[in-house]
Amino acid sequence: MTLVNDKQKRAQITVRILLGCFLIFAGISHLTFSRTEFLAQVPIWVPMKPDLVVILSGIVEILLGASLVLLGKQRIQMGWIVAVFFVLVFPGNIAQLVEHRNAFGLNTDIKRWLRLPFQPMLVFLVLWSTGAWQRIFNK
Repeated sequence: MTLVNDKQKRAQITVRILLGCFLIFAGISHLTFSRTEFLAQVPIWVPMKPDLVVILSGIVEILLGASLVLLGKQRIQMGWIVAVFFVLVFPGNIAQLVEHRNAFGLNTDIKRWLRLPFQPMLVFLVLWSTGAWQRIFNK
């Protein structure tokens, strides 16, 4: 039984660190080489300049990613915070579909539709990898 738990724990740590690195990379790309692409995901109804939204979300992604990688003791709280962040940016993915905006190679509605399920998957993975998901069911 402990072998299974050890393997699961290692898998969770690996996924948590990979998600953290993914967020750090995405945050850096917001601020540098993919800035224009991320502008396509800012919904027109957001009451801020799109470039400011991209910059701020990039900074937040870097901080959240670093927290996932470095904050082991606070991992459950960070899991919930990152999950909420993933939910909050999901309207950008929907806006890209509804407004028919091309970015990141998503140049057809089919491709934009196919992308949508990945956001809930990220929510699940961050909750699972940080132990937040298990905490719900163990109480």
